[in-house]
Amino acid sequence: MSKNNTSNINIRNKRASFEYIFIDRFTAGIVLTGTEIKSIRAGKASLVDTYCLVINGEVWVKNMHIAPYEFGSYNNHNVRRDRKLLLNRKEIRHLADDLKSPGFTLVPTRLYIDENGRAKLDIHLCRGKKEYDKRASMKDRDDRREIDRAFKVKY
Repeated sequence: MSKNNTSNINIRNKRASFEYIFIDRFTAGIVLTGTEIKSIRAGKASLVDTYCLVINGEVWVKNMHIAPYEFGSYNNHNVRRDRKLLLNRKEIRHLADDLKSPGFTLVPTRLYIDENGRAKLDIHLCRGKKEYDKRASMKDRDDRREIDRAFKVKY
């Protein structure tokens, strides 16, 4: 893949912003096999019900779905295997300390291919929203939509 080609692969976890309050963001590389990266470049991945854990000083993404590569043979990968994330020690230590507090979790929000052709995963340290927070988010979203409609009609 040429460095001049910018990839349009941008897989998002849209539900995460509704379910969680984002505190801090990290960008991590992912350890993948050959058929997994080919499947991601084809846009065949999903971040639904995905979460991250810190285990023995390593960050792992659990339950991430990467569809089997259609041209892969018997060497095709397991669809929902655990995948290691690449972060530096300082970031991992920071995450491990924050995750010890109750109510905090690590949620992947975006999977993309960077300018060098590598798969990257944006993960957020977040806290779950309460029911009233979710209602407030829906009300704000609806209000913004109404303001945009009114502004488009007038001008």
